[in-house]
Amino acid sequence: MPPFCPAPTRWTTRPGPDSDKQFLPIASYRIGAYAPAGVQIWAGRIDYYRYLNEVEGGINGVQIVWQECETEWTAEKGVECYERNKFGLNGAPVPSYFPNGAPAAYALSDRALQDKIPQVTLAYGRTEAADGTVFPYIFPVVLTFYSEASVLINYIAQQEGGLDKLKGKKIVTLYHDSAYGRETIEPLKLLSDKYGFEDIQIPFADPGSEQSAQWRQIRQIKPDWVFIRTWGVSTPVAIKTAQRFGIPANRIIGDVWASSEEDVLPAGDAAKGYLALTPYPAGANFEIHKRLKQYIIDTGKSDLRDTKNFGSVYYNSGLVDAVIGVEAVRQAQKKFGNRPITGEEGQWGLENLNIDDARLKENGFYGLLQNLKLSCADHEGGGAAKVQQWDGTKWNLVSDWVHADRELLWPLIKAKSAAYAKEKGITPRDCSKEQ
Repeated sequence: MPPFCPAPTRWTTRPGPDSDKQFLPIASYRIGAYAPAGVQIWAGRIDYYRYLNEVEGGINGVQIVWQECETEWTAEKGVECYERNKFGLNGAPVPSYFPNGAPAAYALSDRALQDKIPQVTLAYGRTEAADGTVFPYIFPVVLTFYSEASVLINYIAQQEGGLDKLKGKKIVTLYHDSAYGRETIEPLKLLSDKYGFEDIQIPFADPGSEQSAQWRQIRQIKPDWVFIRTWGVSTPVAIKTAQRFGIPANRIIGDVWASSEEDVLPAGDAAKGYLALTPYPAGANFEIHKRLKQYIIDTGKSDLRDTKNFGSVYYNSGLVDAVIGVEAVRQAQKKFGNRPITGEEGQWGLENLNIDDARLKENGFYGLLQNLKLSCADHEGGGAAKVQQWDGTKWNLVSDWVHADRELLWPLIKAKSAAYAKEKGITPRDCSKEQ
């Protein structure tokens, strides 16, 4: 930019031939260590967009356009992709941005407000961003890591006969020694203090391809339950090493990012009985899958390389990503009209999003996505997960939605967001004045 040109206060969509369309960019990773998961996620998103365009006529008549940008799940390339996509595509504006990876999400967190483009992180990202008064343009929707910790404890309590039965139990958390892995330390300590279970935290170094020392320690502890907060290769390594040290798979519960077919298939027989939390359970028997099978899968239009992955955990996570982005546009259209939605308008749509059972039955996602109600103050909105168990060939649901105790967790979140606001010199919004 020449020195005499004033810097814009925010980026705007450039005019173009597709200004009557809605751009939903895909920050993908089809290259690198996480590609096996990524190819299914993007297939779920693209299949849903194709279905909407070809069967339902778009979003209230507005056609969707999309474009992938390869991030390799890195912060540097994730930022490059954001900068490339934030202006829109041929005039089609961006209503929200899914960075699709913790490195990029953290690197981009300050730009969301600067550029007035909401950043959506589903089941990952900054937990404190659930406080919309401090983070007006960041949305860690459906399930934060704090809620995940509470769901875990509530599920264990169900198995043990009640929250009062947790006292004296030993619950080990084996976690990736990173910002991601450490996210549940604070809420688990709070829950341990409240319910009296022994909270034991054991880290392992990236990439987690050797865990013998950790599982030897776990065996010596003789835990009642083990929670593994792994990702990528470290998950099957954990499951196989646990078997070597005599820890039964049905007493191990994986977190959201250790809940896919890619996590258990490499572990072979060791994974039979393994449990995992998920906000998007596996399965192709939901209503949306019946529609997709008829119009996309059976007609050869799917983005899946192998349709045996139709209904896999990662494919379904792509569907959930897509429907949240689409429903936010739909909500914004109620105020701004049935036209393409900009980032600022998308932020309003997200803060007024209310996906209830009736809507989930209409769009085909009942049972696959929980009720989701966001607001100015609450950017998470859900706070529940289901528990599924691996039988050696497929995942089976062993619970309905298990809800977090969000009221108990909220003071922790507010304290964390207040610290961030103080560090950044942010004055929190007064949501009572927001319309």
